[in-house]
Amino acid sequence: MIKVGISSCVIGNRVRYDGGHKNSSYCTNVLSQHFDFEPFCPEMGIGLPVPRPTIRLEASGTLSKDASAQSANIIAMSKDGQDVTEALAEFAVQNKSKIENLSGYILCAKSPSCGMERVKVYQGNSGYSEKNGVGIFAKALKEHFPLLPLEEDGRLNDLQLRENFVTRVFAYKRWQELQENGLKPKDLLNFHAMHKYLLMAHSQTAYKSLGRLLANLSDNFETKAEQYIAQFMLAIAKPSSRKNNSNALLHIAGYFKANLDSKQRIELTEVIQKYQHGQIPMLAPLTLIQHFMTVYPKPYLQDQVFLNPHPESLALRYSL
Repeated sequence: MIKVGISSCVIGNRVRYDGGHKNSSYCTNVLSQHFDFEPFCPEMGIGLPVPRPTIRLEASGTLSKDASAQSANIIAMSKDGQDVTEALAEFAVQNKSKIENLSGYILCAKSPSCGMERVKVYQGNSGYSEKNGVGIFAKALKEHFPLLPLEEDGRLNDLQLRENFVTRVFAYKRWQELQENGLKPKDLLNFHAMHKYLLMAHSQTAYKSLGRLLANLSDNFETKAEQYIAQFMLAIAKPSSRKNNSNALLHIAGYFKANLDSKQRIELTEVIQKYQHGQIPMLAPLTLIQHFMTVYPKPYLQDQVFLNPHPESLALRYSL
């Protein structure tokens, strides 16, 4: 199974400040069938006990509702007056060898250590706060492991974000396996080819840009490979839209023009259009395409990740 990091409290471990947990039934009952979870609790990892004084983010400068306009030095302060900012950030570095082997990470929402977004930041010792902070450990993960797919447990309740996160995890795992076996130019070209329609569904601009990057791999291959995966992971981090998915589906449908009669071609086009207009789930056109692939095999399409980006048993495309 794929190894994925997770906030320890999210899989039911009683490590929170009050001795409680924030168990996610989706993670423990569903994703655990495909992911081998590696639990981390940064706060316990830096030596804090359970139970313990609460931690909150504090700003010494000016707070603004716009996080990008926030001109403040953010620190993590324990209720008993202990500054744990540096320790929480260092926890990510200290566990580098473990985190590098992960293919994704699920963080605890709103946590001053693990929250990805909308974490409360207080104005010094006042009661005034804005929900525009990022947990100290989560921020360190982003900085030191920029390719690693990250998501919060709460955001996984959004079906589109859930599907996107799982897609990124499986894609990143495929890349890691290539690296483990010694990445070669032909491997990179094959990786790009098999992710063609997945990339198109997320960003046609990125697909074209990455294609140009791979035009000549005889020089500076390692550098280009690093640039490629950085741009690739950034491109698929943005959830695909019905419009872009439909465009990819129509491109795929074009492979069957010579095989289908007019009635079948109209049927396939209409199903894709109904999906684009939100009348049916993505599973409907995918099922029809898979049927035509069985009757009229297309080796190139058979390898397209877009058609099977993650295990069917996760049922992530029933609502897209």
